[in-house]
Amino acid sequence: MRIRMLMMAALVSLAACAGKPKTDTTGGGGGGGTTDSLYDRLGKMDAITAVVDDFVANVAADARINAFFANADVPHLKKMLVDQICAATGGPCKYTGKDMKTAHAGMGVKSPDFDALVEDLKKSLDKFKVPAKEQGELLGALAPMKGDIVTAP
Repeated sequence: MRIRMLMMAALVSLAACAGKPKTDTTGGGGGGGTTDSLYDRLGKMDAITAVVDDFVANVAADARINAFFANADVPHLKKMLVDQICAATGGPCKYTGKDMKTAHAGMGVKSPDFDALVEDLKKSLDKFKVPAKEQGELLGALAPMKGDIVTAP
């Protein structure tokens, strides 16, 4: 249950910070490209769902943090993560969850737990060949969240 909250909160926060429109670099010529949300650039709902499915599998297999995940309702977890990332990256979904400090209060999340989760996400992003620019936006947003999530030495 703890890892479920950690995963949801981490993904929502990182995606929320990264969801600003950017210039599309996939074609269209010099300088005056269209602006697409991060949601669009990630490949919309199907791509987000695929990454989340793989990410949850990575966490479940990760001996560093999977004990927190053992009793999670996996289908519900996946749906929540997809909806949260969708909303936070400019998609049509809405996130109504708690802020990071509230969501992680009393959990005793340690820095290595947080880092393991980020590594598992990065592994999934790499597997699905998410471009470096989009990965940078997502993963770069994790650093500021760490202070609200990590509460144990």
